[in-house]
Amino acid sequence: MNSLGINKPKKDTKVVVAMSGGVDSSVVAALMKQEGYDVTGITLKLYDDAKSSKEGRQCCAGQDILDAKRVSENININHKILFYQKKFKSEVIDSFVDSYAAGETPIPCVQCNQTVKFRDLFKYAKDLKADALITGHYVSRFQINGHASMYRAKDQNRDQSYFLFSTSQEQLDYLRFPLGEIDKSETRSIAEKLNLNVATKPDSQDICFVPNGDYASVIKKFRPESFKRGKILDMKGKEIGDHEGIINYTIGQRKGIKIASNNPLYVINIDADKNTIIVGNKDCLQIKQIKLRDINILGSKKELNNTINIKVRSTGRMLKAKVKVLETSANIEILDKEAGISPGQACVFYSKDEIGDKVLGGGWIHKTINKNLST
Repeated sequence: MNSLGINKPKKDTKVVVAMSGGVDSSVVAALMKQEGYDVTGITLKLYDDAKSSKEGRQCCAGQDILDAKRVSENININHKILFYQKKFKSEVIDSFVDSYAAGETPIPCVQCNQTVKFRDLFKYAKDLKADALITGHYVSRFQINGHASMYRAKDQNRDQSYFLFSTSQEQLDYLRFPLGEIDKSETRSIAEKLNLNVATKPDSQDICFVPNGDYASVIKKFRPESFKRGKILDMKGKEIGDHEGIINYTIGQRKGIKIASNNPLYVINIDADKNTIIVGNKDCLQIKQIKLRDINILGSKKELNNTINIKVRSTGRMLKAKVKVLETSANIEILDKEAGISPGQACVFYSKDEIGDKVLGGGWIHKTINKNLST
């Protein structure tokens, strides 16, 4: 059994490495080559914005493809580019725009992993007869009794398990995550030792098709009709102002409301059907119940019978919760205090065991139950 848990000599083990052009995936490709595996690097061309690409802070754009190609040449592996712009537009960008226009707060990185990366790249790797698909995600994978399980990464400041909750069991069995048990600083150190041209390249910061974090500009480009004026209401349903389009607001937002008040006002709810924004004080953001759609279960449903931990935002804390699983949906009762939960985000399930924080799956937040609302 080799280091990837595959019963083959390393030289006969063919692996595909998803290379974004960043330091993480480049190090993974270099380590696999160094260990003696038969490595092919694949880079997906998903979106290209010339201005942001020059800044080197996006992913899967023009400069990143060049960087991935240079790394591949440097470590002497085969490198292929897959042109997935149309798929990315229809399955990620359009979904993001529709979700935002509906008053939600979407996370396209999950949908990207769920579709073009893990579904389509998974199939491509299989077609190449590869034994494993390897990525530079910071998430841990352990094989226990012939069953692959996902855990939060050792470097929890970099942990990306939240973005991978929709990974299927079949995909997880095929995937490998070599960076799950090392720190980011160690990854950069390895890149420097191997003289990789991306060793000091900044990490991508923004969503690749949203340069500078300006979501409204993206919506305006694809859905200009979404900028429709509407009413701002207080918690009792009284009109206290107006807005210039619900896409300018997200749940929990304080800035930009532009209404005089003795206490700070926050966006409590967004009603896309009525084109209204409801605002109130910070205490009104507390949520105790949420409803999920399109859930994915990793492992046994029995593990969800007990009180578990959940995360409702990528940078959020672990929350105690109870889960009632239905067919493709779930009802969540949050036992801790949490504010500003928004539809469109993900809710990811975890359980603590002797290894660490095990990922049990998750789902998309479809609805939040806010008992403070009168409308």
